[in-house]
Amino acid sequence: MQEYNSSSTVQDYGSLPTETSVSMDGASRLLRLGGLAAELAAKSVAAEARELAARVAEGRFYVACVGQFKRGKSTLLNALVGREVVPTGFVPVTAVPTVIRFGDRLHARVRMRDGLWRDVAMPDLKEYVTEERNPENKKGVEGAEVFVPSPLLSSGMCFVDTPGLGSVFTGNTATTRAFIPHVDAALVVVGADPPIAGEELALVESIGTQVQDLILVINKADRTSDLERAAAVEFTREILEKRLHRPMGEVFEISAAERMENRGPLRDWEGLLASLHRLVEDSGRNLVRAACDRGLQRLGEQLLAIISEDRDALQRPIEESERRIKLMKETINEAERSMRELNFLFMAEQQRISDLFVDRHKRFFRSAWTESETEFGEELTSVPLGFGPHYRRRVMHLAQAISRREVMPWLKPEQEEGERQYRAAALRFVEMGDNFLKKLADAGLDELTRMPHALDPEKGFRVGSKFIFEDFIGTAQPPSPLRWLADVLLPLVGGRKSITNDAREFLRHLLEANSSRVQNDVLNRIQESRDRLEVEIRKLLHEISRIAEQALERARKVKEEGTPAVQSVIERLNRLEREVSGLAREAIRAAENG
Repeated sequence: MQEYNSSSTVQDYGSLPTETSVSMDGASRLLRLGGLAAELAAKSVAAEARELAARVAEGRFYVACVGQFKRGKSTLLNALVGREVVPTGFVPVTAVPTVIRFGDRLHARVRMRDGLWRDVAMPDLKEYVTEERNPENKKGVEGAEVFVPSPLLSSGMCFVDTPGLGSVFTGNTATTRAFIPHVDAALVVVGADPPIAGEELALVESIGTQVQDLILVINKADRTSDLERAAAVEFTREILEKRLHRPMGEVFEISAAERMENRGPLRDWEGLLASLHRLVEDSGRNLVRAACDRGLQRLGEQLLAIISEDRDALQRPIEESERRIKLMKETINEAERSMRELNFLFMAEQQRISDLFVDRHKRFFRSAWTESETEFGEELTSVPLGFGPHYRRRVMHLAQAISRREVMPWLKPEQEEGERQYRAAALRFVEMGDNFLKKLADAGLDELTRMPHALDPEKGFRVGSKFIFEDFIGTAQPPSPLRWLADVLLPLVGGRKSITNDAREFLRHLLEANSSRVQNDVLNRIQESRDRLEVEIRKLLHEISRIAEQALERARKVKEEGTPAVQSVIERLNRLEREVSGLAREAIRAAENG
């Protein structure tokens, strides 16, 4: 988390400032916190505090555009500002979050790992922010900004184009999740086919617990029917209100592509613009203040952890600190082994659930296939003959109708059973995880007490369903040109049986695929929950170890200067701790007072 300078000694500590006045405004408190972080050589904290102070002073707030890849997020942002400023495409495009803010002229800049901003020509922006030119952000771009003379952004609102979730590029999802603490409001872009999905829902839920203002948009309205959009709107609103425990308001149906090309009906476009203007007028100032308070609390907590570790390292004998770090590494190695053992328990539970649903699926499929095949044979006689391609389309639609009649009544109770099994598995997994964390806490290391000792079954280990059970997976796709020609000729030679055989296979495929959805859904959710738990625990363990090692190195240099130097630094650290705590308390009070 922090990077100490190799020359850090008591003189560095001696320059630490005294306690600050409580009359500072938000930007000044952030700058003060940044200065304290710089004195501790916590460079990343210092840089983030300075950047946040700048946007607080300028009244800027971030509206992140979030959703799965291929939802048309970049196209929507381009349409909102009235020009193409961020790249778009048919494959996952955005590789790093890109801030779109007001400027007197159109230009862009990027920040690399050295922390310095570099101006880039607009046509060259894609070299840094797109998946094609910078796959999984291999170039190490830490930030990108595009300045646009857009009236919509002139009052402080900034859009953020985020990498899409669910992309085949795993780095994209991680980058988007890492940006969540900086989000002040969100433009949630979903679709009608399919509607909001599991990982997408989990992200919106994470953001929704942090911010109040969520604007829901169903994009690509020109590609779906009125009925599909109405169902998607109802489903999206219902599931988000259930998860966030608050009303979601209007859902805007738009086509960003139509607006970029200035064609087609306006749909809800004017309503969306009005909603964004209201966000600026009614909430802009409060969003900026809330961003400031969140930043002060979050960055303050990081600095307090560094201060505590520095002081402890100074007060212990070097040999004891070395022993503790050795013990900590051994504990972390043991934790890694225990995680692997825990994985075997997780896998056994997954296998048990998999076997349960496989058996349920087999029983259903045997019965459903017999009944469906009989129905297909009976109803086939009523299908009009005629032109071959038309006949194929009719029998394929018949297969769809029969499979839907068989599967849909069965899916509801099966989904309920899947939810019950998932909740039971989550509780068992959380119990295993809690026992693991308790074991770490009992290792006798104060540093490990900073870890959470209990997981919340709902918040810490909950992954939403990835499938929409009212929608079918299989559809009758149009035939290839070669198949179309064969279908034209087959009826002429008495070959309709080939078409009906294809339809029977399609019927079998629909029954098989759709009746497997509950099993696949539950197992995928369990796997994602497992992965999330492991990542969080490993991240905490290694962060604690890194802080301890850096504190020991700093303490070793100070102790070389003697006892008076050590005492002087401890006094300064105590004073610094009080100041950081005071800044954090002000932020908490400000947040409580609204």
